[in-house]
Amino acid sequence: MHPITPVHYLALSAALLLIGTVGVLTRRNIVIILMSIELILNAVNINLIAFSHALQNINGQIFAIFVITDAVAEAAVGLGILIALFRNKETVQADEIDLLKW
Repeated sequence: MHPITPVHYLALSAALLLIGTVGVLTRRNIVIILMSIELILNAVNINLIAFSHALQNINGQIFAIFVITDAVAEAAVGLGILIALFRNKETVQADEIDLLKW
């Protein structure tokens, strides 16, 4: 059996980044868009940890913890805004939300 190398981690990260980017660009449901953003942030975390392990440096792992913390805050704020929008507009479709229009 072959060992897992940083190339494997980079391939996984690239796949997650691609799936997340396609999800953000093509979907109109705000919940799906938020989940796609989380996939993109997880791809970044995999890259940080893979390079941190390959270079024997702990800075990437520490930075990944901060990215995870930021992702949690982003999800909490995003879902809070989504609940407020759903109460006002009764929809979670990004196309139908026009609160900033006069």
